[in-house]
Amino acid sequence: MGLRLDTTSGDYEIFRAGDFRLQSGEVLPDARIAFKTAGRLNARGDNAIVYPTSYATRHTDIEWMVGPGRALDTDHYYVVIPNMLGNGLSSSPSNTDAACFPAVSVLDNVVLQHELLFEQLGVRRLALAVGFSMGAQQAYQWAAAYPEKVACLAAICGTARTTRHNFVFLEGVKAALTGDPTWNGEQFVGRAERGLKAMARVYAGWGLSQAFYRHELYKGIGYANPEEFIVNDWERFFGRHDANDLLAMLHTWQRTDISDNPLYGKDLPRALGSIQAKSLIMPSRTDLYFTVPDIEAEASMIPDARMQVIETDWGHRVNNPKQNPRDADFVQDRIRELLAAV
Repeated sequence: MGLRLDTTSGDYEIFRAGDFRLQSGEVLPDARIAFKTAGRLNARGDNAIVYPTSYATRHTDIEWMVGPGRALDTDHYYVVIPNMLGNGLSSSPSNTDAACFPAVSVLDNVVLQHELLFEQLGVRRLALAVGFSMGAQQAYQWAAAYPEKVACLAAICGTARTTRHNFVFLEGVKAALTGDPTWNGEQFVGRAERGLKAMARVYAGWGLSQAFYRHELYKGIGYANPEEFIVNDWERFFGRHDANDLLAMLHTWQRTDISDNPLYGKDLPRALGSIQAKSLIMPSRTDLYFTVPDIEAEASMIPDARMQVIETDWGHRVNNPKQNPRDADFVQDRIRELLAAV
């Protein structure tokens, strides 16, 4: 095991964990977590923040919240952004062997992240586990798997267990992607241009709310009509990814359940009830797949949790400071308040 600087980028480092036995019992060969750090760990090792990436994102997409004076203030905190397994930087079908890439869980991600932070980087306790969407699912897993090591939890637009409706939504996304002619039933054997574009069109209807389109909010970010928005925003976003990677992360998302492990035996109320962290749970009022009622039901099981609904027409997309600075600022302010109260 060890660390090395990625010589091709210089923007992140690689944690190599060797052959890693997954929750499924399969082995992920030469397991690698790409990560970026900012700030400095204090002598007590207790000012660290873990901030995992979400579906189809990389550290560069989410580090807008990191820096001096920002919510994850590097003048006071040591921030670690681990890239999810499957996102193309950490171990993924695109940089391993797509045909043999095993199914990975949110717990697999968090166990590897724990090895990185606590065994390699010298962290002793987390000041905060924070994430958006699938990043929130990882933050929940951190707080439940290591309750005594997480002081605060901030879960933005995510659930601790993927709901049945969310699962079905992802089945539609998967069907669009795998409709590409390069899909052979097990993997994509070429560039899935048609499937990626179809996936983008499905996702565009779910990622934003009905009110977003009714009020033509896409015009405020430079698009004349929905077609321009889909082509230049959604198709461009998914088009930068490898289809096998997207499918691997989608499978992780569908199986997410922070209680599906020997510690909790699929008892979600017990897993959520074990969380000791002071918790901020932030759903978006108009999120179509991580819904307020689903998130509220889970939050009620966490002993020290506060719900803060984001009142917005932007659906799931509340974490884009360039397009939607109002909601991004709101999220940052609530996280600042959480950390200041500890």
